[in-house]
Amino acid sequence: YIMRKFTLLALSLFMLGASNALAYDKSKNGITVSVNSSQENGVKKVRLEVMGEKIIRVEATPEAKFPTKPASLAVVPQNTKVKYKVTEDAQNVVVATSAIKAIVNKTTGEVTFTDLNGKVLLQEDQNGKQFSPYTATQTDGFGKQVTKSGWSYCTVFKSADDDAFYGLGQHQAGEMNYKGKNEELYQYNTKVSIPFIMSNKGYGLLWDTYSLARWGSPTDYQQLHRAFKLYDKEGKEGAITGTYIPLKPSEETIVRREDSLYYDNIFMQDKFPAGFQRAGSHVYFEGDIEAPRTATYRFLLYYAGYTKVYMDGKEVVPEIWRTAWNPNSHKFAFPMQAGKKVHLKIDWMPDGGESYCSLRAMAPVSEEEQNKLSFWSEMTPDMDYYFIAGDDMDEIIHGYRTLTGKAPVMPKWLMGFWQSKEKYASQDEIVGTLKQFRDRKLPIDNIVQDWFYWREDDWGSHEFDPKRFQDPQKMLDDIHAMHGRYMISCWPKFYKTTEHFKEFENKGWMYMQAVKDNIKDWVGQGYVGSFYDAYSADARKLFWGQMNEHLYTKYNYGVDAWWMDASEPNVRDCTPMEYRKSLCGPTAMGPSDEYFNAYALVNAMAIYDGQRSVQPNKRVFLLTRSGFSGLQRYSTATWSGDIGTRWEDLQQQITAGLNFCMAGIPFWSMDIGGFSVEKRYEAAQRFFEQTGLENQDMKEWRELNARWHQFGAFAPMYRVHGQYPAREIWNLAPAGHPCYETISWYTKLRYNLMPYLYSMAGWAHFKDYTLMRGLPMDFANDTAVNNLTDEYMFGPAFLVCPVTEYQARSREVYFPKTQGGWYCFYHGANIEGGQTKTVPAPYNQMPLFVRAGSIIPFGPDMQYTDEKQPENIKLFVYQGANGEFQLYEDEGVNYNYEKGKYTTIDFTYNEATKTLNIGARKGAYDGMLTTRTFTVIPVNKDNHQGYDLNAKGIEVTYDGKAQSIKL
Repeated sequence: YIMRKFTLLALSLFMLGASNALAYDKSKNGITVSVNSSQENGVKKVRLEVMGEKIIRVEATPEAKFPTKPASLAVVPQNTKVKYKVTEDAQNVVVATSAIKAIVNKTTGEVTFTDLNGKVLLQEDQNGKQFSPYTATQTDGFGKQVTKSGWSYCTVFKSADDDAFYGLGQHQAGEMNYKGKNEELYQYNTKVSIPFIMSNKGYGLLWDTYSLARWGSPTDYQQLHRAFKLYDKEGKEGAITGTYIPLKPSEETIVRREDSLYYDNIFMQDKFPAGFQRAGSHVYFEGDIEAPRTATYRFLLYYAGYTKVYMDGKEVVPEIWRTAWNPNSHKFAFPMQAGKKVHLKIDWMPDGGESYCSLRAMAPVSEEEQNKLSFWSEMTPDMDYYFIAGDDMDEIIHGYRTLTGKAPVMPKWLMGFWQSKEKYASQDEIVGTLKQFRDRKLPIDNIVQDWFYWREDDWGSHEFDPKRFQDPQKMLDDIHAMHGRYMISCWPKFYKTTEHFKEFENKGWMYMQAVKDNIKDWVGQGYVGSFYDAYSADARKLFWGQMNEHLYTKYNYGVDAWWMDASEPNVRDCTPMEYRKSLCGPTAMGPSDEYFNAYALVNAMAIYDGQRSVQPNKRVFLLTRSGFSGLQRYSTATWSGDIGTRWEDLQQQITAGLNFCMAGIPFWSMDIGGFSVEKRYEAAQRFFEQTGLENQDMKEWRELNARWHQFGAFAPMYRVHGQYPAREIWNLAPAGHPCYETISWYTKLRYNLMPYLYSMAGWAHFKDYTLMRGLPMDFANDTAVNNLTDEYMFGPAFLVCPVTEYQARSREVYFPKTQGGWYCFYHGANIEGGQTKTVPAPYNQMPLFVRAGSIIPFGPDMQYTDEKQPENIKLFVYQGANGEFQLYEDEGVNYNYEKGKYTTIDFTYNEATKTLNIGARKGAYDGMLTTRTFTVIPVNKDNHQGYDLNAKGIEVTYDGKAQSIKL
């Protein structure tokens, strides 16, 4: 009896303890929740890790325990200890910091983020975590097979109708707000993918994954015959009609049925009609498509040459163009009804031997599903993302850079003008070009040596061709004597005959598939080579060691910047996705399925760490054609690749640059004027060289470049580059021509703005600032800005409105709601915010406006950034609202700022008292100005003062002590 009583008591105590058992385990800086999912491959574990007061890491796995993973490539170690509380009720486990809560549903594993009052910031959708097993098998060029298992996952969040999303990197579809959009995330020439977005609702998401990924729909686009019923021109089911009209009238026109348009890679080239010469031909694809359901269908057009698309007679894609060797993608949508035929017509004019024309469609989902926040990753060990809350987008960017690393202060000369082209063929040409700038009194800081300075068969040697570059040391000395800086192009590419290739090959650090397949490049007779494996730490050291030995130490550290081209890596253009993975894998860390997108990051690490190991106090600068999360910590900027030279390309760079910068990386650039040139512009240039006459195409080419420079002067980097015609200002147009004078004026303005520009460079480091800003960053409460694609803020003051149409002499501008309105930069007239107006846009002026409350410092005229110190700063104060500005200064070229050697001066303007306060100078550095003059120039509704450095103002002698000035 006693034993029975004891057993019952023990059992009761056990059951009571079980009922009060915690549903989570303590883990490092957080908790792990076990989920009783009944789904196959459903989530089993959810882990929350507190990374900051407003940053929560979420990991999830369908396995019984979390995998062991190497250190993140994107996220740097976090040493901050944050206080948090864990509570539990019948349904949820809650982790709360002093600012936010993360709530895990114990039954489903769904995570919800709220503020402390319970307001939902973001909530995972029902079944918002979906996993599928994924196994990657690759064989490297040395015969070794690599097999690894992981997971594909899709994470889906609920999203309100008025949500807006920005970031994802740099894409060329002209889209600003990614709400309801689809975007495939991979690296390619002109396309840079970063798995980070920001919402207008006070949060951002960073996914820590390196594989191919998709924003929006997790499924790929389908070939036409899989998405629709097809009918040719005669009404016969199963295909559309392709009509191939040759360039020569004497040759036969070919008409045939096409079951889909899948000419989107090099392996599909033999699917064109045998013997048909595509260059100069005219091709029509025409027929009816019938949808199986009523929905808005989303299409992806892949094109090179001149292309137009019509649906039911409506031009849904106006004429677009890309050069034959570098196709582009264009997205459009069209509403369709189930069972109703829609007439499709594609008008295509190829302009090269390899030709690309592909049209695919996305299987439609409901608009509710389409508008959710959805992210899919092809291969990772588990689901891993970071939630970042912020009162504004700057705070979210701060959280992003807390996780992925701060941006160093860029060299001051970076903010000047950069001259480049494809390519300076000799030492005399590059030195002579810089001398022309100096002789013409045109400001410039940097000149660039693009590829092919080596001997033809010696790519990867890092050696100058002695026939064309007889004395590289003298070349560098001559450039520096003219107060120029020198950047040189270095690819992670090596011909197999070079000693450098063999060094990598012997260590097993070279991607060998291209060599195995005997892929030849486009140079001369064609040469076989490949790219090194930057995922190997030892390979990175070797890569830098070769560059250091042959380019850096060898020439007394005369190289000032590194151009890391083709860092996607672009082993071969225009290949299908699976073959691309074969060409750049397996990596030292695993199959390229898993490590597909982060090559540019680890390659940049090689150069940044390498140079600082050799010269620890000389600022590093890299320009790379690709990028990834965390790139900013390696003092790296990205440019938008080999874009075209059309007006639509100019327009697309606005959204491409804005979303790249809003993905957390502050420095971005583009080839002003475009890289790949339409043949009509080439012909116009030759005609001008022969006759001295400006034909209509030459007239347009000059206006295009003038407009592009106006935009480029208000980008983080002001940089010219491109193929023939040459891009030096005097080669674009003669002195006195509106094109020449416009470019000259905006270049001068760029240098006058140097105190403003370099202050922002300092803020990018100390305040995690973003220089080029989509309007939602500063006007999140003004929903009218959510989808604007052609205007932006450059710093806190300037509303920049590029002109992207030929012969446009006016354009519409939306003026965001702001106290005190906006001032015309050129004339000083005030315009009230919250309205759209048509404003003048003469040839020589891009519409440019200044926000009330702005304080802008202007420096002297200069030929290069360190020619003069700004002893007299013209301080324009735009009244009508309170304002502030912090002037940042340091030594400009070294890392002494990391030791506290820099100064700041705070300016604040009080509208109520009409008082400008100049704060006491903080800090010190060698060579700083101890005394200077500020000329304060007030601008208000009664004083329409436009930009004029000769404008009269209030002279203030400043010796570092605080002062107040009544305006």
